[in-house]
Amino acid sequence: MRYIVFLITLRLGAQPEVDRYLNDLAARAMARRTSEISTLTRDSLTQRQAAIRQKILASIGGLPTTKAPLNPRITGTFKRQGYRVENVIFESLPKFYVTANLYLPDSGSAPHPALIGVAGHSANGKASATYQHVWITLAKRGFVVLAIDPMGQGERSEMLDDATGLSRPGIGTAEHTTSGLQCLLAGNHIARYEIYDGMRSLDYLLTRKEVDPARIAVAGNSGGGTQSAYLAALEPRLAAAVSSCYMTSWHQLWTKPGPQDAEQVFPNFLRDGLDFADFAFSFAPRPFLMTTAIQDFFPIDGARAAYQEIRSAYTTQDAAAKAGYFEYDDTHGWSKPRREAAYRWLEKWLLGRDAAPQEDPVETEPEQLLYATATGQLRTSMGGETTQSLNAKDALAIHARRTATRSLDRSTVINRAAIPAAAPAFHNFTLHLPRNTSGKAPAIIALNATKEDLADLHASGSAILSAQFAISTVGRSESGYTSPYQMASRAFVLGQTVVGLQTADLLRVIAELKANPAIDASRIRIYARGNSAVAALHAAYLSSDVQSLATEAMPLSWFAITQARMHRGLPEIIIPGVLKDYDLPDLARAIAPRKLLMVDTRDPMGIPLLMSKVKAEYPRAEVRYRPEGWRFSKVYQGW
Repeated sequence: MRYIVFLITLRLGAQPEVDRYLNDLAARAMARRTSEISTLTRDSLTQRQAAIRQKILASIGGLPTTKAPLNPRITGTFKRQGYRVENVIFESLPKFYVTANLYLPDSGSAPHPALIGVAGHSANGKASATYQHVWITLAKRGFVVLAIDPMGQGERSEMLDDATGLSRPGIGTAEHTTSGLQCLLAGNHIARYEIYDGMRSLDYLLTRKEVDPARIAVAGNSGGGTQSAYLAALEPRLAAAVSSCYMTSWHQLWTKPGPQDAEQVFPNFLRDGLDFADFAFSFAPRPFLMTTAIQDFFPIDGARAAYQEIRSAYTTQDAAAKAGYFEYDDTHGWSKPRREAAYRWLEKWLLGRDAAPQEDPVETEPEQLLYATATGQLRTSMGGETTQSLNAKDALAIHARRTATRSLDRSTVINRAAIPAAAPAFHNFTLHLPRNTSGKAPAIIALNATKEDLADLHASGSAILSAQFAISTVGRSESGYTSPYQMASRAFVLGQTVVGLQTADLLRVIAELKANPAIDASRIRIYARGNSAVAALHAAYLSSDVQSLATEAMPLSWFAITQARMHRGLPEIIIPGVLKDYDLPDLARAIAPRKLLMVDTRDPMGIPLLMSKVKAEYPRAEVRYRPEGWRFSKVYQGW
């Protein structure tokens, strides 16, 4: 059979078009913010501080409202010249254990100034030799230091493989990203738990008679610098803050290297007119120090621009001296020059001395000596909650109350998925019309089909409109994060979703097919493979012009993702807060009585599910299995 082939998108180059659209939204959001902060006064900064906190809290799903007992325990102790160390465990939330080392100085008189020390993305967390240099040096200088393991690091790896004892995705950023995407589905955020850990760390310090409540600071590098900035914005009891190798500007970060760890991607952040400097704005006029690396992957030009904004804001409070900045020409990390800048800052504002301290040689401790747990891992010694398990419980309650249990309407879906009403064509759709067909041809929109399956589709006698849902490649080579994650994250900070952009494209081409005189508008079907099936399901729900839908290898549900200990390959289907309103089976029910054929539906790890499991979730769908090697025409016979 011969075909006439048309390319019906208005613009070529689908990958750059997604980027251009998001780039334009980002540029407009950044320009609005620049205009807003250009006229900051003392009074307007005070108003902005309240707005910053409100927007951050909304983005992370708020903080826990009830403080549970800390139930602290000291599991070991040892003494060194000038200080001693206690290994500590406390509960941030019930059975959500925080492992820590408390460094107590011998010098000076109590109560001492204190520091919450937050580690960057080191595998051994608080026990990293680099970070031990900071904790030990400050203890010798008269500070109490509470060094904590962030979840997913040190003794708090949450995704250990029982057979190997290793983290399945990888300790640090990989664990954070895995849990972070799950949190988003429930309207939570992984930073919510990190921030609350920091706040409960301060609560613990306040139980210690050695600590002066009025002189507690926070300091950290990289991921720890991130947490320091967040705590500065949200914790009013802090007296000073140091953020190393994190603060920059989204204007420079946007393209290279692009969005980073899941804890650093807040939904709606840019749309709501925020940038890195706003964390420090919220802290003004308390002392806030940025330390930076000229060769960092967090762009140095962005760091310098952020500091100028911060200094200007602090000047409105007559506190320019409390906006600190230090840079050094090296790469990312808490290197000695930046550590020494932190010592100077903390001593100046918490000890009242303008010293120029040099870091004396430090002998770090073996990691095992700093274990607060018996085995070096909470999971194998005490168990307890994880970020995933806490979020899974929230998701269970939220899912049970979702809007769709009462009713589901178009506006709810459109708003939650952020489907733009007017958007450019994001993808190239190629139309194949059968040449020797009398009358109007039925049409199949084929998404992410394999070449072999497209060959079978072309032989079916239908017009085939095919596309591969492309993923942005911006930033991939420099960031270490996948292209799907990068594009999804860019969309999130702008209040957009990849599903929403893809659905908008599908609704556009459905309308074009309907208007095409060669197409039978009453027989438009969609076949979607893999993650593209999520957008196809949305389009079929929103457009009654879709006669039927066939999905292959679609993830079972968003709820299933939140309940799984692991998942992979799903960032582009994440919609923040979606479980508050609906899930994929809800869309499927709303499509009935139109036909829904589901083939090889997958679990969160991409493994095909038993047909009985799929049928239980999708009782009105026709469920099939595709044996290895079976042709499309055989599997989809009768569709």
